[in-house]
Amino acid sequence: MTQPDPNHPITVAPAMTRWRAVFAGHVIADSADALVLNEKAYPPVIYFPREDVEMAFLSRTDRHTHCPHKGDAAYYTIARDGRIAENAVWTYETPYAHVAPIAGRLAFYPDQVELHAVDDAAVNPHHRETDVDAIVQHTDAGDGRSQREHWPANVETPGLDGGGR
Repeated sequence: MTQPDPNHPITVAPAMTRWRAVFAGHVIADSADALVLNEKAYPPVIYFPREDVEMAFLSRTDRHTHCPHKGDAAYYTIARDGRIAENAVWTYETPYAHVAPIAGRLAFYPDQVELHAVDDAAVNPHHRETDVDAIVQHTDAGDGRSQREHWPANVETPGLDGGGR
């Protein structure tokens, strides 16, 4: 085992945003609890918690590799909608101590799976209005009438000046 050093630094930190993995047009992983592993000059790797991955579309393979800096990796193949990506997912189930936070998490090869940082506000929009209930009650009750009295008009009646349609 090689410990990280100035010649081969490795860091693991919580992702600062939500991450998604998309395969064959389907979200197969979505997490606000992803970790980012930065190793030397390699691109960052996003590790997803297993509970945030659609495991029903993954099957364990016989492939195993060894990294002197992280430990032994196991692999999964993705099968979805007739498309297959062999060994496109890996995991370190018992990694070395200095990268212990990635234990059991899953990472995806970016040439096999689309990885996206996601604006959480776009995924989980929050109403800008503070009194959403009042707005909803002014909408149609299902029979063509408002659930509350109409608000006063904020414009003149269109068409009275001859310019309307």
